[in-house]
Amino acid sequence: MAIGALQLTGERTLPGIAVENYWFRRHEAAYLAIAPYCRDATVLEAGCGEGYGAALLAGVARRVLALDYDAATVAHAAATYPTLAVLRGNLAVLPLTAGSVDVVTSLQVIEHLWDQPRFVRECARVLRPGGRLLITTPNRLTFSPGRDTPLNPFHSREFSATEMAGLLTGSGFRVSALHGLRHRPRLSAVDARHGGTLVTAQLAAPPADWPATLRADVAAVTAADFVLSDVDIDASLDLVAVAELPEAAA
Repeated sequence: MAIGALQLTGERTLPGIAVENYWFRRHEAAYLAIAPYCRDATVLEAGCGEGYGAALLAGVARRVLALDYDAATVAHAAATYPTLAVLRGNLAVLPLTAGSVDVVTSLQVIEHLWDQPRFVRECARVLRPGGRLLITTPNRLTFSPGRDTPLNPFHSREFSATEMAGLLTGSGFRVSALHGLRHRPRLSAVDARHGGTLVTAQLAAPPADWPATLRADVAAVTAADFVLSDVDIDASLDLVAVAELPEAAA
């Protein structure tokens, strides 16, 4: 496969694909929400995927290190986004020295990892004192409702807001903010038009079988159709956690 071409796997969202637009914009909204925390910082994007999110953060950060384990993904990100420093490595053993970054971001990644506590401890290790960890992940209560095991076979463990806060504080972080990402009113109206949610409408049939109305509604979604809220987080689509390490002792 030539550098610059990535396959749509069903788990990795890619920009510029019409039938993926809803998921791409949902992820983009989360990146836009966390970007202010990355201003003028040295940022590690742990699990960068295609690289579009790390590139967005590079617009405000001092430097972004984009890390992924998949070799083809790393080659693609390096070729497509030359402003990034792209590394290949294991998220369970981050290839950085202790205290070397100001911020670690990891969006829609932790639910895929088998040793999630180890990953969070590794994030704590590479962060400087007072550094931030920014994580987004599907809300277990709405993504796999009524289940302890994920519906998605590619997910090892999903989290509720309470469970995510416990994971972070158990590794020495202080949770300074925990938000829920949800649809704004315009998208909620689209949900109703499809008899439930736009998500379930998309998953009900392969894209080749979507009706024209669904195709048009998916194509029209923008990042502005999503909002972070502190109200009823348990009913949100995704969790957005902001956690901080203690400052160094004087």
